[in-house]
This record gives sequence, structure tokens and C-alpha cells, in this order.
Amino acid sequence: MTDTTDRAAELADLAARFPRLHAPQRWAWGGIDARFSAELPPDALITNIHLVGFSGDGVVLCRDARGHWFLPGGTREEAESIESCLARELREEAGARLAGAPVWIGAHRCVTDRPVPYRPWQPHPEKAWLWGWAEVTVDSAPTNPEDGEQVVEVRAVAPEEARRLLTQGREAWWGELVDLAVESRARAD
Repeated sequence: MTDTTDRAAELADLAARFPRLHAPQRWAWGGIDARFSAELPPDALITNIHLVGFSGDGVVLCRDARGHWFLPGGTREEAESIESCLARELREEAGARLAGAPVWIGAHRCVTDRPVPYRPWQPHPEKAWLWGWAEVTVDSAPTNPEDGEQVVEVRAVAPEEARRLLTQGREAWWGELVDLAVESRARAD
């Protein structure tokens, strides 16, 4: 088999094992059609970066003032690197910092039907949301900038609890994303 054939088989296997994560999605809040792939997009398309952060055996989750649990991450600022965005978002939302290099496990490739980009410097109408995992250390309170989510709680929970909290009233793919990160981390050990 060639490397291309091996990679295609690997991607097909991931899609079969994580079907909800790989299914086409409609994110109505942003007029976005999204599709997950383990193939990483070009840097220029990446507008959002999110992380399954591991603290010991737990997954770090944030709870906002509305009671929603989420993984830390967010929107890249103009000319911001992926690494700088990730460090900033971890500090803002989880009061955390990287304790190891991130491992990128995939991205949602997105197309929006909105007439203008969310932020003027972002690619449009195509963009990508990058997903990864890393070891993190929670060592302060979230900074909660005024223009971001107002985080009221940060907690490291078992992966099973992370799946449960992330899928309450939301799409089941969130649980599969956690499963993929846990699997990727186990392979790295």
C-alpha cells in the first residue's frame, strides 16, 4: 500500500468509529455547514481553536454564566498565531496554561451562508475550527475578558463525565470528540 492509500484507510476508519463527529452538521447560530476531518486545514483557514485539555486523568471543562459546559478555546484575533490564540484562550476561559505541546486531531471545515465574515480579517465563506488535545495546568482563575464568555466554574472531570456534560442539550458529536482525544492521548503514551 502507498502512504496515500494508508492515510485514506486511516481516515475512513476514524469516520466509521466516530460517525456523529464526522457527520455533516448545520450550526444555525452562525449559518454554518460544517464537516469534521482528521485532515488538518491550511493555517490561513483556521479561525477558531479549541482544546481537550487534560489535567491528570481529567478533562478540563468550563461552565459559563448560563450553565453551559464547554471546552476552552475561541476565535483567533487578527494576525494571531495558532499557538498564541491557544495560550490566550486557555488563560481567559480556564485559568490554564499548556504543560505540553498540543496534538491536533482534526478540524471542522466550515462554509457560512452569512454575507460577511464574523470578523473582517477572517477568510470567507470558508473557514475551519481546529481541535486538539494537550496536557494543561490550571493555576489561576479565568481572566474573563468583557467580550468573551463569562466563566463561573472550571473543573477537571473524568472523560465519561465530560462526555455527559458536553452533550447535555447539544449534539452527540461532542462526546465523540472527547473519545477521539482520549484515544489519541493513549496512543501518544
